[in-house]
Amino acid sequence: MKKTILITSAAIAAIVAAGPALAQTGGEGATDLTEIVVTAQKREERLQDVPAAVSVVSGDAIAARGSVNLESAQYLVPTLNFRKSGTTINQTLFLRGVGTSTFSIAGEPSISTVVDGVVYSRAGEAFSDLIDVERIEVLRGPQGTLFGKNTSAGVINIVTKRPGNEAGGYVDGGAFSNGGEYRLRGGIDVPFSDTVKGRFTAFYGTYGGNIRNVTRDTRVNGYEHWGVRGMIVADPSETLSLTFIADYRESDDDCCAELIGTVPTNLTATVLPTPRGDRTRRVAQDLITSTTEKSGGVSLQADWDVADHVVTYIGSYREYDNTEVRDGDWLPRAYVGFNQLHDLGPQTSNTMTQELRVTSPADQTVSYVLGAYYSRAETDRTFTRNDIVCSLTPASTVITPCTAPGTVVTTPAGTATFGSVFKNYALFGQGVINVSERFRLIAGLRFTSDKLSVYHQRITTLAGPGIQPSFGPFADSTSNENLSGKAGAQFDLSDASTAYATYSRGYKGPAYNVFYNLTATGTNVIDAETADSFEVGLKNTLMGGRLVLNLAAYYAKYHNFQANNPDVVAGVLVTRFTNAGTISTRGGELDFLFRPIDDLSFSGGLAYTDAKVDQFKLPTNGVITGVVPSGTTLGYAPKWKGSLAMDYRIRDVGPVDVVLGAQGSFQSKQLSQFDANPVIRAATTIDSYALVDLSAGIADPQDRYRVLLQVKNLFDTSFPSAITSGGPGGSFRYLIPREADRYYGVTARVNF
Repeated sequence: MKKTILITSAAIAAIVAAGPALAQTGGEGATDLTEIVVTAQKREERLQDVPAAVSVVSGDAIAARGSVNLESAQYLVPTLNFRKSGTTINQTLFLRGVGTSTFSIAGEPSISTVVDGVVYSRAGEAFSDLIDVERIEVLRGPQGTLFGKNTSAGVINIVTKRPGNEAGGYVDGGAFSNGGEYRLRGGIDVPFSDTVKGRFTAFYGTYGGNIRNVTRDTRVNGYEHWGVRGMIVADPSETLSLTFIADYRESDDDCCAELIGTVPTNLTATVLPTPRGDRTRRVAQDLITSTTEKSGGVSLQADWDVADHVVTYIGSYREYDNTEVRDGDWLPRAYVGFNQLHDLGPQTSNTMTQELRVTSPADQTVSYVLGAYYSRAETDRTFTRNDIVCSLTPASTVITPCTAPGTVVTTPAGTATFGSVFKNYALFGQGVINVSERFRLIAGLRFTSDKLSVYHQRITTLAGPGIQPSFGPFADSTSNENLSGKAGAQFDLSDASTAYATYSRGYKGPAYNVFYNLTATGTNVIDAETADSFEVGLKNTLMGGRLVLNLAAYYAKYHNFQANNPDVVAGVLVTRFTNAGTISTRGGELDFLFRPIDDLSFSGGLAYTDAKVDQFKLPTNGVITGVVPSGTTLGYAPKWKGSLAMDYRIRDVGPVDVVLGAQGSFQSKQLSQFDANPVIRAATTIDSYALVDLSAGIADPQDRYRVLLQVKNLFDTSFPSAITSGGPGGSFRYLIPREADRYYGVTARVNF
């Protein structure tokens, strides 16, 4: 029998499945939750046997709730948070209160996203549509041993569905209110022969958006996406399996418009929509902030049984092209004293990865995984900023357009070209010593070698707001070596309960703050980030396998924490990527899955997170007011967060079954802008909120079709996903997600 081992996610902390993981228990009617399978240690194992807490969300659960991307998973996994930004490439994931927000092309995220064993080197690519997903494994805390650099906060491991043994397929679609969203997806399984089978999928989606731009008289914050994906699995012999995957997608998003949510203290208040805080739904901008993307890639995985071991090779090549368009003045036009600032930033990137590893049988005294890894990620960007600046003598007492008679107009402009190349080599191994039938020791080590090279040149025709004088050419490189490790113990208290304790070392490679307005004072190397994490957990399987109840507690300390520090450059608020200093996070997590009867399931989780600054470093510009006080809570780290879901299927109701679902989530207040100024921190704090979604529908008893009616955000709870300073006249900018309004939808699926 073949031992196909999917590359996935490493040790973590807490299991939240939200109804989802139930999809892996053996189909409808299965009640034994102990058979949920994950690959958190690069081998297929039962969830309850893994000495680490793992959050599992099935793709079917996400789709059933009308969700399409990773952003939606934050409502199902209590310690996962998402920072929305003006454009895709600047969005960020956070786990246990830790994440990296940076505009630098030479900085990488703290949370790695892995899809079928392939690492996505740029964070933006990970936020695309989730297509044909089997499950998402969320691995929290440092994952340096098995997954290497840039996993100092965790790993999101996505496993897609494999081809079936019989010909068949599906078509599903959906329509939703509040902006007119329409989706269509389909897939087909094709068994070419007894040893070769394929799965091919395609999708299309369009959405008008939840915000009205009154200047252009159009909706924004919408999208148009399409893509295709194919997987072919070949078994040329009893001991060899080959998996080939190819995908391509395009997206055109006019997201995300930054609304002015508070009243400006100057004349711009007269030309902007009335601010209503997080209830603001209008902008007045002459340029639509948007992102267009093209991405795709190929991968080949080979699994070969050799002398009771499995030798796995996986190689990949991916390209990711992104063009960012941004309105940086948030006004309908240029006015006297209020400048226009427009950005255009096309970016191209490619990544090549190679991994080879050997996995021993699990049922022996010493079991292990040994491997080697190499990756090369290259990114190049051309970024242009165009201003319109005008003056009028004598000064006017009313807001005056730059097109008015007598105005003196200048057009500052500049273009920068810059890029980075990351190279990473690693050797790793992790083993388990089965001291006795009930007691096991875990040990692992990873050697990593990083090299990073960067270049930058800016040519400025006229300096102005947000535009520094010409700079460069500048080029530099840095390298670093690191040893990460893991040690722990696992003890079966009984057949139903397992306790574990682990220590893990996390690592995030060196970086540079390479962005449009780079100057000589910002060319320093940003040192590698390291983390020391301690975790204890208790996994319980009760009521004959109908109840899974897991607990975890952790403490992690981060050194040379790579973070953004707000700064003003050429009169425009930016964020300076830097080694912020030392931070720590600690907390506890409770997660459960409960299936009291075959067709009724409950799931949920509760997390307490205390993530804060221990000692902040003096910024490289030497300004002491930029030091964030010790004890300050980190951004996107709510103290409390939880979720609860219910799924119920009522059978034998005439010719159809009735399906009911409910999903609730809540979180306490969280800081949006990590800033030294307590006034700004208070103004950019997102208040606590709770969301409730409901669904009801019918399904064929043999699951040949299903139709669901859904209501999202039942109580119409409004909230921002981000609040940032730096708007006109000292105002604050708000980003409002689609989930901040109640809306309705219908989804349907046909299986054949």
